[in-house]
Amino acid sequence: MHDVLRKRLMRTIESLPDQHIYQALDYIEFLEAKYAQDEAVEASGLQKFAEGLEDKLRKKAVSPNTIREAFQFISAADRVLSGVRSAGKKVLTDLSQVLDSTPDDEDDAEQIEADPDQASKSVGKGAEEAS
Repeated sequence: MHDVLRKRLMRTIESLPDQHIYQALDYIEFLEAKYAQDEAVEASGLQKFAEGLEDKLRKKAVSPNTIREAFQFISAADRVLSGVRSAGKKVLTDLSQVLDSTPDDEDDAEQIEADPDQASKSVGKGAEEAS
């Protein structure tokens, strides 16, 4: 789906009253079940929980305004957890890069311990490369 169509759909849906938004969602899910050719994008765990809870509240005829207020809070929590997950992935990536480069450094350390004169040569060599 291209951006112009996505924005048009969002603009149209946002202009509807809450009860009609849910009718539009039901119809879109019906179309997805009947005609979708690709796998649906996997929702996060918290998103799946929120969608299930929302469906249960709708079946119990809870007002759309109450549902909206509750899910604004859940949406904020999902954004926070997504940020934490991204930060965790970055830390793990950085850590794996450090661990991958460590074996070479250990070999150099063993060589320097065996020949202390090598240490002064490699320090001088590093200074020359830096300039």
